[in-house]
Amino acid sequence: MSLQAHADACLDALGLDLALAPDRIGRLVAYDGLLMEARGLALPVGTICRIGDGAGMVEAEVIGFRAGHLLLMNLGGPAALLPGAPVRPLGPPGAAQVGRALLGRVIDGTGQPIDGLGPIRSDACWPLAGRMQNPLDRARVTRPLDVGVRAINGLLTIGRGQRVGIMAGSGVGKSVLLGMIVRAVEADVVVVGLIGERSREVSDFLETKLAGAARARAVVVAVPANHSPVLRIRGAMRATAIAEAYRAEGLNVLLIIDSLTRVAHAGREIGLALGEPASARGYPPSAIAMLPGLIERAGADAHGPGAITAIYTVLADGDDGQDPVVDSARAILDGHIVLSRALAERGVYPAIDLGPSVSRVMADIAEPAHLAAARALRRHLATYEENRELILMGAYRSGADPAIDAALAHHPAILDYLAQDADARVGLDDAVAELVGVFGTP
Repeated sequence: MSLQAHADACLDALGLDLALAPDRIGRLVAYDGLLMEARGLALPVGTICRIGDGAGMVEAEVIGFRAGHLLLMNLGGPAALLPGAPVRPLGPPGAAQVGRALLGRVIDGTGQPIDGLGPIRSDACWPLAGRMQNPLDRARVTRPLDVGVRAINGLLTIGRGQRVGIMAGSGVGKSVLLGMIVRAVEADVVVVGLIGERSREVSDFLETKLAGAARARAVVVAVPANHSPVLRIRGAMRATAIAEAYRAEGLNVLLIIDSLTRVAHAGREIGLALGEPASARGYPPSAIAMLPGLIERAGADAHGPGAITAIYTVLADGDDGQDPVVDSARAILDGHIVLSRALAERGVYPAIDLGPSVSRVMADIAEPAHLAAARALRRHLATYEENRELILMGAYRSGADPAIDAALAHHPAILDYLAQDADARVGLDDAVAELVGVFGTP
């Protein structure tokens, strides 16, 4: 009798059922601080591996192959790794933990809680990369969503299941506007992905924008800028997966990703590390191509009441509206809200620039009187801005042009309508009634 057969017979006699299998171990052959190469293993992309022994162990994700070697990217910080360090597979990233147990919690890109409130006990899971859907499984956007911001409710009405971008340069008020929406929105669950932002902003967002009752219905996935680019992308995917699971339960979900640009930056780091050629503004093709796959996961469910209304902040580097990420997001999203630095400098908050801003579903969810009043306000504002220099110079004489006279008469009301205190809430019905009352056809 062979040794293996004898061992099996002994285990059978003891009533033990043990599956004996060799422990697969590869070896680290290259490490440049971010990208690693390992030999001796054949693993699919997405597999998580543990590298090293003892206190110097780190985790990394397989992101590609080269000349028979695995390419991995570090998920943690710097590590004191040596050539030939063991590489052990831990398993595929597979699924994100989901469920009601996550409400009120803050987790990182790996799904671990970072709020000090103990472990999250939930057995429900959802694929991290989502589930492929037939386009006909997505419903049309036919119902408005009250976000509590007068200018958006009245002039850029958002619908349940819509994907919207908030586009602006740095320091123009994106985070303040997000806080106003999070506190006031009529949604069952709010999922927030704070991706690639400053660590200070995570605690600031929790204490100022998600304080009180808003915290109890929210899930926050926080992956600051000093984390691995793989973790930043996984953080955005995890937040989207959590929102998808709540949608499958029939809930009305608001998903916020702050910011989509930082996700693209993470994709750029990975693409360049893999040797992809840089194209527009240094972005390799894969970094921009990744965005539609993430954005298209949001939307309304055609077979149930659930919907994901998604808001993505997009940082326009140098206030450049033609930045590749801004341009790509504008083409994919169902609408975009542009914030103006000039309005912010004049003290108009939220600094929404109505000219380039648009909601592509507003015509499907707003009443005719509402649409007519919104068009009237836009027309008066456009006329004023076209003749602004002439008016400020005092070169325009009243009565010379009825359109300019009407724009001048309505301009104070327009500024009052656009401006709103950060802690104020203006419901959809009130916003529409005020708009129609002032700018509607008599």
